[in-house]
Amino acid sequence: MATVPLGFNIDAPRWDQSTFVGRLKHFLNITDPRTVLVPEEELDRAKALVEGCRAGLVPPGNSREQLLYAKKLYDSAFHPDSGEKMNLIGRMSFQVPGGMALTGCMLQFYRTVPAVVFWQWVNQSFNAIVNYTNRNAASPISLRQIGVAYITATSAALATAVGLNLYTKRAPPLLARWVPFAAVAAANCVNIPMMRQQEIINGVTVTDGDNNELGHSRVSLGMGVWVRAWCSGDSPTALGLQRAAAKGIVQVVVSRITMAAPGMIILPIIMERLEKFPFMQRIRVLHGPLQVLLCGGFLLFMVPAACALFPQRCSLALADLEPELRDSIVAKHGDKVPYVYFNKGL
Repeated sequence: MATVPLGFNIDAPRWDQSTFVGRLKHFLNITDPRTVLVPEEELDRAKALVEGCRAGLVPPGNSREQLLYAKKLYDSAFHPDSGEKMNLIGRMSFQVPGGMALTGCMLQFYRTVPAVVFWQWVNQSFNAIVNYTNRNAASPISLRQIGVAYITATSAALATAVGLNLYTKRAPPLLARWVPFAAVAAANCVNIPMMRQQEIINGVTVTDGDNNELGHSRVSLGMGVWVRAWCSGDSPTALGLQRAAAKGIVQVVVSRITMAAPGMIILPIIMERLEKFPFMQRIRVLHGPLQVLLCGGFLLFMVPAACALFPQRCSLALADLEPELRDSIVAKHGDKVPYVYFNKGL
């Protein structure tokens, strides 16, 4: 075995994670859709290489670039909390192929209620898998809670989609094309908090700058109250509302809606204008595949961009923690821990 070159830390980000551009480069790397084609055996070898490097030893002959590629595969396929291999559908690297197919179909088949119901159900099933896969793994969730979250989010999406679909029957055609986005946004506001409810109930593990566990940050007040405080600009410290779990979940909701927005808002405008041309009217059968491909183009950039909106290793000032946890940390560490850190998930 050969010792890793001095000063090389496999877990150190290649790009500055305090800036949006640095995070964008990072997520462009780990959400690369080509990694979904990598064989399971190669993923397992990448994990072994990363773990060996963490221990200070790697097999002879491995260059720095090979180690960085192994870390790319590891980050794309293994959960950052548990180190367990994530299911293929739930990986962020699958968001482009999976999301483009579902988004394209939702935008294409929006005219009839049965089509709206079917594609919203399929999309929420996909979202449920993604949200569960990318949760904070330190907060386990039961099968019953998963079922309730799935049914609630699907119901919210269907109610929004069907209601707006009926409401826009006499509205301009473009408004009807935007119904799928409204349904997706509404469902995300329900699906993500419900799927990650254990983080709200039991809290998330917070650490210091060196990843030493300090305790769990819990949410003692309603999510809606916290969100209103966030949006209104009120002082979270004064209101006693700023909690790690809530902050992480709200950021993920914003990221997911942002991820879908450009394709589901701009693409309908493009298709509305294209369909007026005679050649487009002659190839109606290709409208669906065309929308799927265009959705892929949007998602290829928006998946990493949306993930990069907020740092994955989220920070929270010690003063903004709930009093019990704050007092416990101060009692043990004094003023040596001004900030705590936690994984907000994706």
